[in-house]
Amino acid sequence: MALKADYGEDARFIAGGQSLVPALNLRLLEPRALIDIAGLRDLSGVLLADGRLVSGALTRHAQLANDPLIAAHAPLLLRALPYVAHAAIRNRGTFGGSIALADPAAEWPACCLALDAEMIFTGPQITGERRIPAADFFRGLYATALGPDDLLLRVELPIKKPGVRSDALELARRHGDFAIVGIVGTCLDGKLSGLRLSFFGVADRPLRFPTVEKLLMAGEMAPAIAELKQKLDPPSDPCHSSATKKYLAGVLLQRAIHQLRSHA
Repeated sequence: MALKADYGEDARFIAGGQSLVPALNLRLLEPRALIDIAGLRDLSGVLLADGRLVSGALTRHAQLANDPLIAAHAPLLLRALPYVAHAAIRNRGTFGGSIALADPAAEWPACCLALDAEMIFTGPQITGERRIPAADFFRGLYATALGPDDLLLRVELPIKKPGVRSDALELARRHGDFAIVGIVGTCLDGKLSGLRLSFFGVADRPLRFPTVEKLLMAGEMAPAIAELKQKLDPPSDPCHSSATKKYLAGVLLQRAIHQLRSHA
């Protein structure tokens, strides 16, 4: 942190580099210094602590796939993992890097929102550590609660309750591309008790819609889809209009609910 304090906004942390290096190649960023944090072993790995599942920010995507603690206590991450980029990127990219970047079409921020995760970070202007829930952490397009000199340390997630069901679905132009529309979610049983759904690719950050969740828990699928379309205002892109994304979000919602109800 001393180096970051010296260079300020003219320096960038680098670990996996899967987002930073392309930005450097395109001259979108031109920092005077790169601070390599990949060797900070205390920020890598998964463990249980104080009744919470803790993932270090430098844990690589591929590590999550093979960790028994993730399978036992955060299966939603495993459901979403096949959609995360490609094998080469999963081998190098980091869990915390994706969360700190906060791409609105990325899977991990949406999973953190659905699971009610907490982000723990530090910085030159912070005494000790600061803790912020996912609902307050993601603040806009590539914008988070992290200050320009802050460093994400770890992510803490509640341990999965018995019987919890999880699912993740997304539509993309090609496998491994960022999502056109995506949805991740959990519930307690086939009746959708405690349903939590997080949508991504449809706004400047991952979003939950409690009114939609309540309608679904009451068995009101058609009103839930109508409410979702009313709440959504996705940006158009060169390939998909806002109306198309609204329609696709409704399709994915139906598929996700079907799978959550039938999931064993």
